[in-house]
Amino acid sequence: MTYLRELADGVSVSLSIHVQPKASRTRIAGLHGDAVKLCITSPPVDGKANAAVIEFFAKLFKIPKGAVTLVSGEASRDKRLILAGISAPQARAVLQPLLGP
Repeated sequence: MTYLRELADGVSVSLSIHVQPKASRTRIAGLHGDAVKLCITSPPVDGKANAAVIEFFAKLFKIPKGAVTLVSGEASRDKRLILAGISAPQARAVLQPLLGP
């Protein structure tokens, strides 16, 4: 699972995502190459899509929005997030049912 990497501190993970803006509903739509595909309803203007991505993953993993950091891909569909306060096994347990077999 190259989309998810545990960081050296053991309580944070790096998550690679591919964003599809202006979707009919916000949801995880499986994998897109080596990234989790996230469909969001927000348009990619004025940082609205990035804010929606952060809010979605904060709710999904039940962590504060401040624990979700966009570290690359601010103006791209391919993004990398750091999720603080969650281990790789915890993140996998949340994502696996949404990604399918």
